[in-house]
Amino acid sequence: MALFNTLPKATKSLRVLARLLGYPDAELRGHLADMRVALHDEKALAPQRLAELDALIDTLARKPALEAEADYVALFDRGRATSLHLFEHVHGDSRDRGPAMIDLAQTYEKAGMYLGEGEMPDFLPVVLEFTSTQPPREAREFLAEMAHIFNAIFAALQQRASPYASVLGALLELAGEKASPVEIAAEEPIDAVWQEPVVFDGCSSKGQSRPDQPQPIHIVRKPRPSQGAQA
Repeated sequence: MALFNTLPKATKSLRVLARLLGYPDAELRGHLADMRVALHDEKALAPQRLAELDALIDTLARKPALEAEADYVALFDRGRATSLHLFEHVHGDSRDRGPAMIDLAQTYEKAGMYLGEGEMPDFLPVVLEFTSTQPPREAREFLAEMAHIFNAIFAALQQRASPYASVLGALLELAGEKASPVEIAAEEPIDAVWQEPVVFDGCSSKGQSRPDQPQPIHIVRKPRPSQGAQA
């Protein structure tokens, strides 16, 4: 059953999904809690999808800022298969991409939406911002037209075991399409991460030998002085 037939709107959810696909800078990470609340309040997505998106939000909140940003660049900016520029999946570098960009930008303008400086009309977060402004039926039909692209990106993200696959799975669901569940990676309990080794069961960090095991000894040979050196 299509979600847009049973729910009046998925406006908030589409905007949250757009934001989650944006660069994870400090501003975005500062609103993660609000995004989670918006998704759960609107209930436009199935509980399993919400759990998957919760896992992505938790990952973005937990990772160090530089690591989250580097992972984003490596995932979305350095490979065509996971590119968030939709026409790259359809037209590649062909000349058809330019006219398609113009047509899409004109579609936005007719709806009263104008691109900011440097924004590309086929960038998925921009597409979703526009879709969130449309009536439910039109929004679903617009997403359905791009479902084959969503499927391709979804498969590429699944192959890379990326939690971002949850966003594409959610988009497919909102388009009335089926998408396989996204595996949620189990996190090591915080108590286990910070657990100290047993007293006298080794040194102060994991991986070092216990007292009753052979202790590796590394001999470093001192370099001989050069022949011309004075004693």
